[in-house]
Amino acid sequence: MASLLTASPGVRLARNDATAAAAALGPALRLPWSASAVAPLRISRGKFAVAAISLDDYLPMRSSEVKNRTSTADITSLRLITAVKTPYLPDGRFDLEAYDSLINMQIDGGAEGVIVGGTTGEGHLMSWDEHIMLIGHTVNCFGTNIKVIGNTGSNSTREAIHATEQGFAVGMHAALHINPYYGKTSIEGLISHFEAVLPMGPTIIYNVPSRTGQDIPPAVIEAVSSFSNMAGVKECVGHERVKCYTDKGITIWSGNDDECHDSRWKHGATGVISVASNLVPGLMHSLMYEEQTATLNEKLLPLMKWLFCQPNPIALNTALAQLGVVRPVFRLPYVPLPREKRSEFVRIVESIGRENFVGQKEARVLDDDDFVLVSRY
Repeated sequence: MASLLTASPGVRLARNDATAAAAALGPALRLPWSASAVAPLRISRGKFAVAAISLDDYLPMRSSEVKNRTSTADITSLRLITAVKTPYLPDGRFDLEAYDSLINMQIDGGAEGVIVGGTTGEGHLMSWDEHIMLIGHTVNCFGTNIKVIGNTGSNSTREAIHATEQGFAVGMHAALHINPYYGKTSIEGLISHFEAVLPMGPTIIYNVPSRTGQDIPPAVIEAVSSFSNMAGVKECVGHERVKCYTDKGITIWSGNDDECHDSRWKHGATGVISVASNLVPGLMHSLMYEEQTATLNEKLLPLMKWLFCQPNPIALNTALAQLGVVRPVFRLPYVPLPREKRSEFVRIVESIGRENFVGQKEARVLDDDDFVLVSRY
């Protein structure tokens, strides 16, 4: 009997099914209906009685109250979004005091949104507890002054769903979703992955083939563009791809600082999701809002190129430490730039003007011994 009356665990008890099945099975298996009967009847290890289950669909943990706090249109109007850095204490924990200061400098500089726990914010070096905590902290402290976009993407659809549920539950305004990386999937798999997370709230899809090893082709974006929560794409492939989307009315943010000016003013991009704005938010705001800024763009290009002389966020972490706005603490595997590159940054600051950068201290080269590398955190 036990081998016949089994089913997969994890589905919900239905009172009518349980009562009817118990009656049909006779007195030996009848149970009085009570609160205790709500728990599935265990028959053998990992098995549950058919009488105690019903095959309901999985219901995502969504709330219309949270989801409707910010409309998709509120996100698509943002021109300057900063992929914000996460600073650390010497033991590797978050330095929330320094983080709060960074966010305030972004608000003062004109940034309209921040990506929390993205590549620049080292979300991949966080536990999900840390990640969701930082999203919630940002919303609670700054959510009325800046849009908080949580990076809750993953190469596991199950994990992306769970993290996004949690992110919207703690109040984030939108989610950033990468395509599955390393364990790459098919075109149909990409569409299914994004369709699984889009119903939860406003969503930006992030295409960066240099990191994921797989381009998200236009066919995928067009397939999911009809979702009301589809805010747009952070696109790193280049101007031609940007133009392909903007011609179809799809909102695009450039993911490349050194291309964002032309993407914005020549190819129809809405704005930029920027690394450089961690350092010069006011100038990046001007670049996105003032059309006649080709000269400013040329002035900023050396900084933008320097920021990507090694994989991001190595240079940014180094620069913010040199400016004295964060402690010179790195979570491994990231290590600071070599001294010659640090000296180059000081010269770039002098060329652009110290007054245009965040913080008040003079830019310093710093000694190698000033940096703390943390392997356990």
